[in-house]
Amino acid sequence: MTTPASAPDHESTAAPVEPHRVLVLNSGSSSVKYQLLDMRDRSRLASGLVERIGEETSRLVHTPLTGGGEPRERTGRMADHDAALKAAAEELTADGLGLDSPELAAIGHRVVHGGLRFTAPTVITDEVLKEIERLVPVAPLHNPANITGIRTAQALRPDLPQVAVFDTAFHTTMPEAAARYAIDVETADAHRIRRYGFHGTSHAYVSRKTAELLGKAPEDVNVIVLHLGNGASASAVAGGRCVETSMGLTPLEGLVMGTRSGDIDPAVTFHLKRVAGMSADEIDVLLNKRSGLVGLCGDNDMREIRRRIDEGDEQAALAFDIYIHRLKKYIGAYAAVLGRVDAVAFTAGVGENSAPVREAAIAGLEEFGLAVDAGLNAQRSGEPRLISPEYARAAVAVVPTDEELEIADQTFALVAPDAVQVDN
Repeated sequence: MTTPASAPDHESTAAPVEPHRVLVLNSGSSSVKYQLLDMRDRSRLASGLVERIGEETSRLVHTPLTGGGEPRERTGRMADHDAALKAAAEELTADGLGLDSPELAAIGHRVVHGGLRFTAPTVITDEVLKEIERLVPVAPLHNPANITGIRTAQALRPDLPQVAVFDTAFHTTMPEAAARYAIDVETADAHRIRRYGFHGTSHAYVSRKTAELLGKAPEDVNVIVLHLGNGASASAVAGGRCVETSMGLTPLEGLVMGTRSGDIDPAVTFHLKRVAGMSADEIDVLLNKRSGLVGLCGDNDMREIRRRIDEGDEQAALAFDIYIHRLKKYIGAYAAVLGRVDAVAFTAGVGENSAPVREAAIAGLEEFGLAVDAGLNAQRSGEPRLISPEYARAAVAVVPTDEELEIADQTFALVAPDAVQVDN
């Protein structure tokens, strides 16, 4: 066989690799969650969790998600987020997925609070970081940790685009009538007091997936999304835009949650100060850490609460009834806000896995066109699915949330807008 005498050099040179990976970071006060995704097919390459940062018992669990790799664990003190992220980077490198790879297009960061300025994913600059810092007073538990994660990632890859995806952004479409509290306007504006909402990446993802499940475009669908985990929130989404949500200035407002009270008469705080002599910090701990389901019955795990109910535990039954009553009240309120409801979508840990919660929340709402098929509701699946009977005027859906994928999608769309993706 004759070999061509001379081939142009460029034919024998491999084409440069287009960056197509996104690392998603979710930095908490003492933890870092991460996922690395290949955005060509939106597949996961690796995931991990570093917890108890700053303690002697720090722990990293890293899971390769291709090639059948087994989870790997390392323990021992990781002094700070810098040490935690460097440890995670070492695990990724061991899988051939190092942060120095030319295939890495960007790092996407979950940032809890973006105020009114950040209504979309944003490339992080010094000015953006300063604004996130200025929002710390309205997100004192979350934004500082998010900032730490951003700075650490910037130090590891200063040449790479770092993108902030804000929990609050999806809710910035709320009309002023929904977002404003009825307090003195000057005081509210001076201290940025208004309803911001949270879990926005989840509500965005689930509302869009629900429309897809119905075979419709998001702009043609009105959805009530119920994100029910240890933290819980509801949203009314009209044609792809949030018009109401249950969380407010902080994640404390709204539904009954695992340890948070949700809606409460604000005068309760004055009463506790005057009568019980509690300080502002003590009341804060009470409402955020010792209320909700755990305050009502001592458990915040819905599986344990249901087990206790089955054994005749009246306190657990009352906690469940209070939880459902609040949930049902929000469904009705949001049906009124939307005018027309095409679907109610359950998501997150409780919403995806607790058939009794879904059944109880929808029971009695037949006049709203809502119903649950007992057989469909009892089935377990990791896929989006309808659990309403065919005759129901509005759909009831279970849609597993994927906040990491939503962050990766928004990040990649911002840094590589012309890239072609294939949904997996």
